[in-house]
Amino acid sequence: MNYKFDTSDLTRRLKRTFDGNLSYRKLFLVLFIVAVFLLYIGPSFLRWLFGQSEPTKDQTMRCMDDRLTPFYLQNLEYNVNIRHQNPFPHEYDAIPYVGNGWFGLEVEHSAHLNIFRGRALLQPVNFHPIVSVASADNIFREATVVEYLSGIVHRFQCFADGYYASYQYYAHRTIPSVFVQELQLTNTKNQLMDIELIVPRISDWPSAVVTNIKLQHGSTILEYQVVSGAVDVPPTAGSKEQAQVRLVSIVSRKLPRVITLKKRGTTKLELLLTINYSEPVGHDKMAAYKDVVEKQAIDAMNRALAAAEYGEHGAYNSFKRDHIRAWNALWETGFHISTSKAENTLNGNNINATMYAVVSHARAFEYEQSVTAVRKDEIARSLTYAEGCYDSYHTLQADNLWRQMSSFEEHNALVASWMLTLEKQGCHNLIKAGASGIVQAMVLSFGGFRFSNQHLELNIHPKYLHRDYDFRRLNYGNKTHLNVSIAVRDDNKAILSVALDRSDRNYYACDAGCLDDPIQLRQSKLTFPVKLTEPVTSILYITSDRKHMEDLRHAIHIQEVRVAPAHQPAVIALHKHGHHLGGLPTLFWVSICVIIIVFHVFLCKLIVKEYCEPPDKMRYRYSKP
Repeated sequence: MNYKFDTSDLTRRLKRTFDGNLSYRKLFLVLFIVAVFLLYIGPSFLRWLFGQSEPTKDQTMRCMDDRLTPFYLQNLEYNVNIRHQNPFPHEYDAIPYVGNGWFGLEVEHSAHLNIFRGRALLQPVNFHPIVSVASADNIFREATVVEYLSGIVHRFQCFADGYYASYQYYAHRTIPSVFVQELQLTNTKNQLMDIELIVPRISDWPSAVVTNIKLQHGSTILEYQVVSGAVDVPPTAGSKEQAQVRLVSIVSRKLPRVITLKKRGTTKLELLLTINYSEPVGHDKMAAYKDVVEKQAIDAMNRALAAAEYGEHGAYNSFKRDHIRAWNALWETGFHISTSKAENTLNGNNINATMYAVVSHARAFEYEQSVTAVRKDEIARSLTYAEGCYDSYHTLQADNLWRQMSSFEEHNALVASWMLTLEKQGCHNLIKAGASGIVQAMVLSFGGFRFSNQHLELNIHPKYLHRDYDFRRLNYGNKTHLNVSIAVRDDNKAILSVALDRSDRNYYACDAGCLDDPIQLRQSKLTFPVKLTEPVTSILYITSDRKHMEDLRHAIHIQEVRVAPAHQPAVIALHKHGHHLGGLPTLFWVSICVIIIVFHVFLCKLIVKEYCEPPDKMRYRYSKP
């Protein structure tokens, strides 16, 4: 039997299907088909209809993705910060910076060196050490990755001409006068390629004098330039001292401006730079100091070349590992806060970036090769004596200490603000200990921890404990480390946990008011309730003197003590989900409301039809055939 397709018959069938008898099942099926079409077929159909091809990544974007892929997971954990040359909306906009307390600089092709002045690396030296591929007239992409745990900044450039450059920069921690640049230039084309380099240079430094020397690196003789000059030191406010200068000497390798890349190959350069400078001196002593400072810079370069010399035992890798080990040791004391989705809220990316910036302006004396044993003993004593630190409100609530660092000026201003705050709030002894002490002081300030007369107290109001906090390896004396955690339970109440990381004696703890007997701490976690007292006092006390703790209950003088009330569910939901509506997004609730409204519209339509249509039509519709 042959069937003939009839358009009018199909039209009548469709009309009959939708003519007033559309069931909810049919309506749901139609809506489902339309949704599937729009979501999965619609975009491809529209591109085909309007002749648009599917967007593809250009060569430089694919190249950059390949370079950054190893860092994406660490970026989610806030251990690194990825920043494109024009920062993407989701990226934390902080400049890439390397420093070790002796010198520092922003990782940018025109950046200048900075040396110590006042409380941080705030004295500019108009020498630009960054070696980079010249990008004039080239289409390229650029991004940087700051590795907080290793103190290394990675920089990537991908060029449309078919080559890319990978850089690593670090200010060496154990040999603080050394700045290291590692360049890897990769040519993906099957032809030789000449590229132009931006080499170290001077700008606006009238007193600078340049001389050339030759130094031996293994079996190779390399040519270096020595730049020496004076840098004016601005007098402090209100000071009547005469103007002073610092004598600065920089030794860097001389490089050709054009380098040839081999076919489908990689060219590597490991470049060292040393910088040395004097204490502020009068103009009349410049000549006496110039030769001394210059000789020290050259000697430092010879030592660095010997330490970084390649050999069968991988000396260069050891040279780099020493730097990474020192940075890793600095981060043994640390802080973790649960991520909040609320707008304009402090999170781990901001905290880690700020800590890295501040620590980059301080020397790690105990890890430096040139520091004597006597000096290291002094540092150890400074770390064990933290009386009075930190004597103020907890810094997580101080907005001025968490400003943006999207420019070099903002970076320096924020570091100077932190140094001043820690010094004036009783942490001067820890600051004298260098980077390790500053890390300790910053972590103490995050929770309002305070060392006071034979005990450590946690002085933070319970109303701020609506997120999870972890304070890791707080230094209590030379041989004791504490771990303190604050967690918000399912009932929205906070609870304290304390454990000894290591100890040389017995330690005891009590909660707010110390009305209960002291509890001896162990390496496993012990929990304490968060209590609120009237008047408000610290919520936790820790000491090695049990008698001292028993006496505290008679010295705190509180009128009332009770378990701190639970936080409002809306506040917890705001931090966990970014809104007050709980775990489901706003779009879900809007969709539910729309569905309810649509359902009631159809229900009303059905009721109106049933009760308002003429009786004859109703009889016709439901009569038997």
